[in-house]
Amino acid sequence: MSDAHNNDDHGGELEPVEPIADPGLPEHTWRPTDVDPAKEKRAERQVAGFFGLSAICTFLFLVAYFTLDIGDNWHVIAGFGASTMALGASLGFALLFIGVGIIHWARKLMADHEMVEMRHSARSADEDRETTLQALNDGLEESGIGRRPLIRNSLLGATGLLGLPAIVLLRDLGPLPGDKLEHTIWGQGTKDKPMRIVRDGIWTPILASDLEIGDLVNAQPDALKNPERYGIDPIEVEGIPLQVHKSKASLVLLRMNPDDITPGKDAKGNSRENWDVEGIVAYSKICTHVGCPISLNERTTHHLLCPCHQSTFDLADSGKVVFGPAGRPLPQLPISVDAEGYLVAQSDFDEPVGPTYWERDYYDRW
Repeated sequence: MSDAHNNDDHGGELEPVEPIADPGLPEHTWRPTDVDPAKEKRAERQVAGFFGLSAICTFLFLVAYFTLDIGDNWHVIAGFGASTMALGASLGFALLFIGVGIIHWARKLMADHEMVEMRHSARSADEDRETTLQALNDGLEESGIGRRPLIRNSLLGATGLLGLPAIVLLRDLGPLPGDKLEHTIWGQGTKDKPMRIVRDGIWTPILASDLEIGDLVNAQPDALKNPERYGIDPIEVEGIPLQVHKSKASLVLLRMNPDDITPGKDAKGNSRENWDVEGIVAYSKICTHVGCPISLNERTTHHLLCPCHQSTFDLADSGKVVFGPAGRPLPQLPISVDAEGYLVAQSDFDEPVGPTYWERDYYDRW
């Protein structure tokens, strides 16, 4: 690069000068592949061979991923598990061979003439910009990718296959939800033994007569404390499964004047008129935006506010969103009372709880 300028005797302005004719570079030496077509063809096959080896290693990665278990008790080098070694080695060599192939291509087949151009301190003139683009196009032409389909196709194939490991590794982010998000433990109550609603933390059942207008209660299903009563194995409500159930089944109960309630429609289009008990309504505690637990109650408006992003739901009107980024109403749980006057769930939620996800259907009920 040259940054030389010439001082104009009349105006004192600096004018660019052409770079020196000979910057001191040694005379260009032709490579064997530049003068021998046979060696050029051999180098082309070598580059394609490296790309082919990369593709083979990618396939080996996929084979190892689907055939070797992480828990295999046989080990290889330095005590590392077979799965770890196979996945790491195959993916590493897949990337290595692409790099080696590109380097080999550049050293033996791409043009290696030195280029000298002026360096400008400000934005280049349009003419210079056009010249630069032309130089880039010339460089692309000199690389030979257009007239070397073997190299081009093998490179595209090898790099394209590298997307497959990224896709299969996404599977390790966690198990697929299936229909697990569409059901909660509330649905494990029966007609003879409906699921009782209990206070969160102290696990006491709730009499409808104990709640006054304006009261808001955080609640959970009784099965998390007394699973045997509902025919549930206690192991299913211990440790991590317990936290999973709580994250999906958490409720907020709110009592209001029954005349304030505007019943919506359920998933089948039926009215929700019988889903409350004397003005007591039950909604999922999980915000439909990103899943934050909500319980900030505006007593006079029956609005429930999420503290994370200020999504606001109207519990008097089917849990509709009245403000904020949430895109769906809060799911409502149909409730009633048992023979002793305790609040119970009539059934499970009729739609998935929590934030939106790609497999979720939404019923346009309003």
